Amino acid sequence: MNYIEMLKESAKKYSSIVCLGLDPVIEDIPEKDGTPGERIYKFYENILSAIVKKNIFPGAVKPNYAFYAQYGIDGIVSLEKVITIYKNAGIPVILDYKRGDIGKTAAAYAKEAFDFFKADAVTLSPYLGYDSIEPYIKGYPDKGYYILTKTSNASSGEIQDVQTGGKDFFLHIADMIVKWYHPGIGSVAGATYPEQLDKINDTFLNSGKEIPFLIPGVGTQGGSISEVMAVLRKCPDVKIHRINASSSINYAYKTYKEMKYDDAAVEALRQMNGEIGL
Repeated sequence: MNYIEMLKESAKKYSSIVCLGLDPVIEDIPEKDGTPGERIYKFYENILSAIVKKNIFPGAVKPNYAFYAQYGIDGIVSLEKVITIYKNAGIPVILDYKRGDIGKTAAAYAKEAFDFFKADAVTLSPYLGYDSIEPYIKGYPDKGYYILTKTSNASSGEIQDVQTGGKDFFLHIADMIVKWYHPGIGSVAGATYPEQLDKINDTFLNSGKEIPFLIPGVGTQGGSISEVMAVLRKCPDVKIHRINASSSINYAYKTYKEMKYDDAAVEALRQMNGEIGL
């Protein structure tokens, strides 16, 4: 099964295109015993147990490498364990580490992501051109590779909106994704910029190729699910796309104060699944 097939199958199985970001903020994790890595693992293990018990699943999960690596080996161990339990539950795992290097270095990063962590997909920076993307595709042709295109942060336009050749730079990246096409190559485009998301989507639709979006920026960043879905429903198959939410689900116990943190997270996931209405 290649990555596109995996996305479709998990969306159909779980009735979800939510990507649950697994971004641990240690100060917000109610588990207080053990090392940071042990607390992180227990936190996400309990959330997964509640997901399985209530049968309310996301369509993917996305651990962000830096949130774990900041704790050194202890954090890396917890990341590997978190990925393992979510993969064993049948949920696609996107390792968010935004690498962008070339040659043997890129091949080493790919080996880390796919052989050691056993992720199903990664996020990549295109700044160095195809030399920074090819080692992932060539070495692991059935995986997923999300290329940063129009990111959700406020200053993204300082580079991504620069006009070159009469076109926004992020649209040149979209053109490159089409040029570099291999099943599994996709695009990171933020929910905070729905007009730009729509333009990127038009580029992909006009190419006739299946190119999945990973869309951050809903929840605490303020992106609109309804605006995102208005774009995605133009696509032949919305099940290849994933809309990411992290803090708004991870720490939903701050909103649902009467619930335990794991139950609160699943309730927030249930509501987001419902709002998307797959």
